[in-house]
Amino acid sequence: MFQKLSFFIISSLLVMVAAAQEATSNSHINTPLIHTTDTTQQVMTGRKNSADQMNKPYVILISADGFRADFADLYDAKNLKALSKSGVRAQYMTPSYPSVTFPNHYSIVTGLYPSHHGLVDNSYIDVPSGAFYNMGNKKMVAEGKWYGGTPIWVLAEQQKMISASFYWVASEADIQGIKPTYHYIYNEKIDIGTRIKAVKDWLSLPADQRPHLITFYFPQVDHDAHEYGPNDARVGSAVQFVDSSINALQAALSSLHLPINYVFVSDHGMAKVDNIHTQAMPKEVDTSFFKVPWGDAQLHLYAKDKSKIQPTYEALKKDTSITVYKLDETPDYWHYKTKDDRYNRLGDLIIIPHFPRIFNLSTRKTSPGKHGFDNHLVEMRASFMAWGPAFKNGMTIDGFENVNVYPLVAEILGLKYDPKNIDGKLEVLSPILK
Repeated sequence: MFQKLSFFIISSLLVMVAAAQEATSNSHINTPLIHTTDTTQQVMTGRKNSADQMNKPYVILISADGFRADFADLYDAKNLKALSKSGVRAQYMTPSYPSVTFPNHYSIVTGLYPSHHGLVDNSYIDVPSGAFYNMGNKKMVAEGKWYGGTPIWVLAEQQKMISASFYWVASEADIQGIKPTYHYIYNEKIDIGTRIKAVKDWLSLPADQRPHLITFYFPQVDHDAHEYGPNDARVGSAVQFVDSSINALQAALSSLHLPINYVFVSDHGMAKVDNIHTQAMPKEVDTSFFKVPWGDAQLHLYAKDKSKIQPTYEALKKDTSITVYKLDETPDYWHYKTKDDRYNRLGDLIIIPHFPRIFNLSTRKTSPGKHGFDNHLVEMRASFMAWGPAFKNGMTIDGFENVNVYPLVAEILGLKYDPKNIDGKLEVLSPILK
């Protein structure tokens, strides 16, 4: 079985590298990708669980990138469907806007909307410093200054609860002076069998060293859904890989007889787009007056000369192939207005293509699977399932926003936080707890 799983990881790695290279070459602000081959476990020494924390339950927070809300049924993920029947399944989970990877993974673990935690897109400009943040720049990704809020692992460590991460956005960064006690620098060279063994080894440590919070991430579905489109059989194979891997993880941990709670989520969905009739940079945008980071489902326009904003806006309003927003015109449910922009990282103008059209800022053909669109679009809906001793059995709930996962996990682990400091609300998901 693990030979088959390794094949999927290797093939997915090739897709990821190609997609990352495309994104970088398409950018109007070029930042080199910095790849890593470090596969060693990083350990923050000198930490221990307090006596109180040693008696707490366990949570493994699992993300399958791009695992759309209907993929478990569409591709018959038997294990996930069975596990969620013994626990809780949401009809869908609404991603935060924009419906892309970095902002949403960080929203899940901070309980904050992207404009409130600072990761406003996969690529953006930090206006005060003029720096260009790019998810492909490994050095920058590991710098804690880009990340606001208090990630759930930071909250745990602050309260003397050990945490671990087998990948998650920002888990490599020093946020408020803290990284997870055990973590890995992101790479896709570690096979699934080794990853499962690492989790079991963590949970087999003495009680004072054992992590009560673990994050675990799968990239395969997103890679293949981008490359081939969400309806391709190869996406089904990636879904099956995730499904069988989670089953293998649970089977490996069952012998430990620990009160482990599993929370399975995704960051966003995926849509089939028109990658033949793509849109170039609108002719009304003069890039000598605006900085424009790479994008396909939206473009941020950062003005070098503020006097150019209004005439450019008026010209773009006449273009019927797009929608242009000033920040105070964006939909309220995006939480993407000037008043939301706590770190001054949103563009002066936001340009949106009309779905299923996308922007292509290069001369090369782009892939048929995309996300990043309006987060209320059905195709952007993410997944949520949960099972374990903390959860009620056989419960199906309506859709909800992903910022509500944070207070849920904190509640299970008995971690204290100030509700005023997050956007999520415990009352949204507290009914699913026993």
